[in-house]
Amino acid sequence: MSTTSRWIDIPAGNDTFGGYLALPKGGKGPAVIIIQEIFGVNSHIRSVADQYAQDGYVALAPDVFWRVQPRVELTYEGKDREKGIELMQKTKVDDAVADIGAAAAALRALSEVTGKVAAIGYCFGGRLAYLAAAAGSVDAAVAYYGGGIHNHLDKAANVKVPMQFHYGELDAHILPSDIGQIQERFAGRADVQFNIYPNADHGFNCSDRASYNQHAAALAHGRTLTFLGERM
Repeated sequence: MSTTSRWIDIPAGNDTFGGYLALPKGGKGPAVIIIQEIFGVNSHIRSVADQYAQDGYVALAPDVFWRVQPRVELTYEGKDREKGIELMQKTKVDDAVADIGAAAAALRALSEVTGKVAAIGYCFGGRLAYLAAAAGSVDAAVAYYGGGIHNHLDKAANVKVPMQFHYGELDAHILPSDIGQIQERFAGRADVQFNIYPNADHGFNCSDRASYNQHAAALAHGRTLTFLGERM
């Protein structure tokens, strides 16, 4: 492995919470916040952070569920999936968005971070990436199959930074009409991109899930790198 990784403490008011930090081989670079799904900072999310570190980014995956249950690590089916849904329901979205802001501030304070800070979120994390962009705490945001964004379109006008969206065409959790509402709200924004992947389902980027789609995942990763490379 050409990256160095460790867990760090992220200040949050009078408290701290954990985040998995992966550094690029060169030790320095612009930064990305990798925002978890409902399954915690599990081995897959850590591998995504490692992947972006190999791409030259300082990558930090904050523990979004720390207020409810710190350092949870879940798989994708059965009781673990039910547990993830329960943790998401117990997590206050405003607190989670503030925690993404805290993660961005922690990255900006690191000597290893030499450029801008972007957020890349998956599923629940995709919604948080959008809300972090609306809160102004990141310089760019990427949302992979972010559920529920269409319910927060009152915040779309607050998104002043470049944004990229990725959706699977077969995703039963996010309807075409939901995506259409978001596209309509950002119509005319040259710095906001939408990508919809044929034959791809929810979670297509995760190689640990049955819905993994290699073609869509590779294409989305390349598009994400291009998007960030042009703006970071």
